[in-house]
Amino acid sequence: MKVRVAYIEEPPFYWTGSDQSATGADIELAEVTLRAIGASAIEFVPTTFEELLPGVQTGRWDMNVPLFVSRERAQAVAFSVPVWALGDGFVVRDGNPKALSRYESVAAQGDAILGIVAGTVQRDTAMHAGVPDHRIVTFKRQSDAVAALLAGEIDAYAATTVGNREIVATHKALEAVAHAVTGNANVPVGAFSFSKENAALLNAVNRQLCQYLGSADHLARMAKYGITRTEIDSVVAGTAEE
Repeated sequence: MKVRVAYIEEPPFYWTGSDQSATGADIELAEVTLRAIGASAIEFVPTTFEELLPGVQTGRWDMNVPLFVSRERAQAVAFSVPVWALGDGFVVRDGNPKALSRYESVAAQGDAILGIVAGTVQRDTAMHAGVPDHRIVTFKRQSDAVAALLAGEIDAYAATTVGNREIVATHKALEAVAHAVTGNANVPVGAFSFSKENAALLNAVNRQLCQYLGSADHLARMAKYGITRTEIDSVVAGTAEE
């Protein structure tokens, strides 16, 4: 059985390494899971974020790396059980000159410009918090957004707290700002996605994930990429309840 898995450039979850092979936390999770269900060959296909859902729908590949689950996306593809839960945050220039700590603070600053990757859930979150559309700039890739931030073309880049830590580790002129989770707010979860016509692969992956997520091997593999029990425990508990 050969399985084709699409991914994008978003460390530490997935990216193309110096040897031109796919690497990252979710790449490793995909490979361990697929090998366990009998995949004899796994091909990782680089693509852009906006192509992930159309690509798996039309059979250009069999499976996408994990991305945030939303009601709208669930109408287009079938999601696996969740594999992580990630809060949002900003990457800003060192010193955070406009004191941007959450989406509402961007909305309150009349000249603050927010950058996001096209098609991500952060756009809806920002607009729900009152950030007007004309102050949201979309980019095709994370690297493009980071370059715009460094050039002063945007004031903040919105993504996951885990991914943002990776960005600032390699760009000393930037800093990460995690958004506080208040009250009983649910942290968004991410999952692998499949064509709705590919129930056999989805079911096999789900069975294996339910056995593997939260295991010592899983936690050790994720820890190498800075993904901790904070991002894993809640989805493991949810899977156990199903």
